[in-house]
Amino acid sequence: MGDLKRELAMPRLLECVPNFSEGRDRAVIDAITDAIARVEGVKLLDVDPGATTNRTVVTFVGEPEAVIEGAFAGIAKSAALIDMRTHHGAHPRMGATDVCPLVPVSGVTMEEAVALARQLAQRVGDDLGIPVYLYEAAATQPERKNLATIRAGEYEGLAEKLRDPAWVPDFGPAAFNARSGATVIGARDFLVAYNVNLNTTSTRRANAVAYDVRERGRLKREGDPLTGEIVRDENGDAVWVPGSLQGVKAIGWYIEEYGICQVSMNLTDLAATPLHVAFEEVSERARARGMRATGSEIVGMVPLRVLREAGEYFLRKQQRSLGIPTSEVLKIAVRSLGLDELAPFDLQHRVIEAAMAGEAKPRFVDKTVAAFADSVASESPTPGGGTVAAVVGALAAALGTMVANGSAHKRGWDARWEEFSVWAVRGRAILEELEGLADADSGAFDALMAAFGLPKETEEERAARQAAIEAATQGAVAVPLRTMRAALASMDVLRAMAETGNPNAASDAGVGALCARAAVRGAYLNVQTNVGGLQDRDFAERALAEGAEIAARAEVLEAEVLARAREVFAGRR
Repeated sequence: MGDLKRELAMPRLLECVPNFSEGRDRAVIDAITDAIARVEGVKLLDVDPGATTNRTVVTFVGEPEAVIEGAFAGIAKSAALIDMRTHHGAHPRMGATDVCPLVPVSGVTMEEAVALARQLAQRVGDDLGIPVYLYEAAATQPERKNLATIRAGEYEGLAEKLRDPAWVPDFGPAAFNARSGATVIGARDFLVAYNVNLNTTSTRRANAVAYDVRERGRLKREGDPLTGEIVRDENGDAVWVPGSLQGVKAIGWYIEEYGICQVSMNLTDLAATPLHVAFEEVSERARARGMRATGSEIVGMVPLRVLREAGEYFLRKQQRSLGIPTSEVLKIAVRSLGLDELAPFDLQHRVIEAAMAGEAKPRFVDKTVAAFADSVASESPTPGGGTVAAVVGALAAALGTMVANGSAHKRGWDARWEEFSVWAVRGRAILEELEGLADADSGAFDALMAAFGLPKETEEERAARQAAIEAATQGAVAVPLRTMRAALASMDVLRAMAETGNPNAASDAGVGALCARAAVRGAYLNVQTNVGGLQDRDFAERALAEGAEIAARAEVLEAEVLARAREVFAGRR
């Protein structure tokens, strides 16, 4: 559970879910997935082959650039190994790589995902000679947004489709590639397969709840909603009564393994209908029909934000601070949604960022206190004073967050929970930033040493080496400056808590202020040390001036927090 904090230090994450038109030949499937997995920075999350569909769905994740390389590698390998002229399966398809969506997980916007999808599509079209259509958020034409519309006619109708001027591909040749067919590439939101458990064995009643909530809703009928005559419009088309949840597809079914019915949903628009909203709505509709939601089930993996949003929702309902550790927020989500009713819910294997954390280089702040102290005391120059300053600053922010969380939970202060929750969330964000800066400081030092180690035999090499040293030195100044800013920001939290928080924690706020000022002054020493090596003297002077200003402000805030603490102590004598 502790590793869940590390997602905040993870790089930006993009998911890719390519569907390959081979689900029976394990050697072909393995060759494709091996090509993807060999790309550095990519982690395979799931490989799901289907013999009847003759199709394999692969899920992998990583930094955006690595994911694009992995996707291209998989598409190229499938083009080499899969011959669509002999392909047959139950699932609609039009190419060896039938569809390849990119899904933002964390730190990547949909706009960035769209740009990456188009970049990948152009490369596939140009380098592999495969016609490529763009869909979903990456679509260039409204009628191409829907995958089913693009895929109409499937592989067998592709040659004729490509002769239609309305179906010129977005990238690649407008010519039939008999071996590979065509590929659809796009960007979409994360789709969550989510089932809510009901205390019933009646599929009909579970379906009634599903029809209540799904976006499409149910057919409108005269009189009895189940057996009445279907209402039709002036064109003779059936009239539908929309359900209550946008972006939700749902059906009710009976799970023999568990002896219960579920409302099985695909949540296709998490902005419109987050996980917790779906759970609450199904619970309410089930209750109205004499049933009860007893728990729920997530199929596959989800981004951290999905569960964090759910945990924060239930914390708000309890009027509790949102500034508690991420691992605790996720525990609230799991318990509130009943995600462990049918089987244990292992966050490390069900949350994408947590699974990726195992691939990341261990951080200094993930060590025990004793191990961290030992690493500082070793012969190695890292971690050094800059890292220690950031860690001390993180402790300062942690103390301010602690006082805010405790004040939000104080007996008799229930009406003020949200006031302190805001401060706790702010404090936690500063804490996590400083944790990241602790490792960034050592990374900046390592980058500087690497620059000094570059070759310098030729004039060109000497120029490149000097440019690298200058850039790395600026980085070695910028990181402690960021530490100073973050540590100073923690003092705003500490001052607010000293003034308005639980008076019993005034000494904690005081200790936090002392730590914050030490962090500021320690980081400033690093700034002063590193500016001496800069050629850009304007950059150096600006850094020194900002550092001096922050240091002076930190001294004032420290005095204010300590004065408030002394007032509290005096009132108790």
